[in-house]
Amino acid sequence: MIVAGESSGELYGALLAERLRDRSPGVRILGVGGVRMAAAGVELVATIASSFGVTEAIRTLGTIRKTFAKVFEAFATFTPQVVVLIDYPDFNFRVAREARKRGIKVLYYVSPQVWAWRTGRIRTIGKIVDRMAVILPFEADLYHRHGIPCEFVGHPVLDEIGALMQEMGYAPGALGAPEVKADARRMLGLAPDRPVLTVMPGSRPHEVRRLLPLMAEVMQEMSARYPGYQFIIPIAPNLGTALFGAQRFPGACRLVQGESLKALLAADAALIASGTSTLQAGVIGVPMAVVYKLSPLTYLIGKRVVKVRHISLVNILLDTSVQEDSGLRIKELLQREASSDTIVQELSRIIDDAGYRDAMTAQLRAIRRLFLGRKASARVAEIMDSLVPQAGTQRFCRT
Repeated sequence: MIVAGESSGELYGALLAERLRDRSPGVRILGVGGVRMAAAGVELVATIASSFGVTEAIRTLGTIRKTFAKVFEAFATFTPQVVVLIDYPDFNFRVAREARKRGIKVLYYVSPQVWAWRTGRIRTIGKIVDRMAVILPFEADLYHRHGIPCEFVGHPVLDEIGALMQEMGYAPGALGAPEVKADARRMLGLAPDRPVLTVMPGSRPHEVRRLLPLMAEVMQEMSARYPGYQFIIPIAPNLGTALFGAQRFPGACRLVQGESLKALLAADAALIASGTSTLQAGVIGVPMAVVYKLSPLTYLIGKRVVKVRHISLVNILLDTSVQEDSGLRIKELLQREASSDTIVQELSRIIDDAGYRDAMTAQLRAIRRLFLGRKASARVAEIMDSLVPQAGTQRFCRT
């Protein structure tokens, strides 16, 4: 069973399911996820109901309770050999406890952000999981210090990017090449010879409602300032288009369902809501500005408990893991700082200042090097095999 609670985790679950099917074609996989996991052959017992922050979690509490009930029922009727829990700690910790009670092996894939806040959760994790598979290089040392079996497996974003580049007929080393950008633009229905600003407002409905009006205003201003630019908004697969219908976008703007990686491959610059998309852009090498807004209550609580200087994954990796660090950081515009004026100013600097843009892309190349040579999904599938060695080569096949 694979349990994911939000869009990026659901993608990782889908990639893992594909690798499991490569290894054992008869495998049966149940899970909590969305359309991508279903397309990868996962039998969904419930769909994702993501939340972030205090007020947002309250609104989805009823749905989350129903999902618990469906997962526990599946434990009783399906009896999985291994349950893979992908991030989403407030939900998955309870799932892990129930799995352990039933003798089901627990692999936690994608660590909760214990390095940023609520570090005491590390002790809890040590009691409820059999193995950790982490996707950021500095996380493994943290778990090792607490005696918890753990491995840095790489990041599934690299798996996804590599698969797309192969599909397009390019080697991974061609990331950022003009011909890759031109081909990605053609595939998205954009003019191949005109520059592109990619806008990513997030994968959670409340994120989009809070950020999209601001982003639409920024796009209008950028269109007036840079009339040659095209704009593209990839809509997360778990979201419908209804959230986007009320906004007024520039005439040179396209909305596409999914296709976030193609939209980043096509981009000369990006405006991104803080989240996994910042790492996708970073690995591809797209200069970006990062924005985020929370409810006032959630932000107030977060300022008191979060222990990191930055919120975007690219900056966190620069702070913790990159040795050839120039000191430059991606601009993070949060709460009141996330205004159309400040965002347009930063995007204009990226477009107009070649030295600044080149320095930023050099930092992003350093981040990419942290993950080269690792295939996260394949390695996690191997770890799953190691947790149930008695079952033989077809160890995940059940009828």
